[in-house]
Amino acid sequence: MDIVSPATRSRMMAGIRSSNTKPELVLRKSLHARGFRYRLKTKVFGYTPDVVLGKYKVAIFVHGCFWHRHKECKYATTPKTNIQKWNLKFDENKKRDLRIETVLLESGWRIAIIWECWLKRKMDLDWLYEWIVSPAANYVSWPSPEALQDTK
Repeated sequence: MDIVSPATRSRMMAGIRSSNTKPELVLRKSLHARGFRYRLKTKVFGYTPDVVLGKYKVAIFVHGCFWHRHKECKYATTPKTNIQKWNLKFDENKKRDLRIETVLLESGWRIAIIWECWLKRKMDLDWLYEWIVSPAANYVSWPSPEALQDTK
C-alpha cells in the first residue's frame, strides 16, 4: 500500500525529469572542462542519446539506476504497489535500451553507458576521456557489475 495519496504520488512522479538531470549535468560539465564539445538532443538513427560527440562517433547515455534497472545497485528498487505494471515498464525500458544499443553499434557508433549512482559519487572520469579519443572498445558500461561488487 502506498503511503501517500494518489494525487501526491502523481505530482511526485510528474516532477521526475527525463533530461537535464543532475547526473547528466555533472557529466556534461566534466566533458566540457576537458575540452570536449558535444551536442544535446541530437538524433542518431532516430534515437536521442544524452550526449553526442560527433567528431568521435560516440553516443553517451546517462542511465538512471531505477528506470534502467542497474544490476546490484541500491537505487534499482521496485515499488511495492502495482508490481506487475512496474515490471512491465522496466522490461520495456530494458528492451528499448538493447534495441538502441544494437542499432547504434551496427551503424559504427561507439556507446558509453554511465550509471547515475556513480555520477552521484562524483567518481573520477579520466577513463572516459581516454576511451573517447582512443580506438578502444565500441561499448562500455560504467561501472561494471564487478566494480559494484568491489564497493560492497
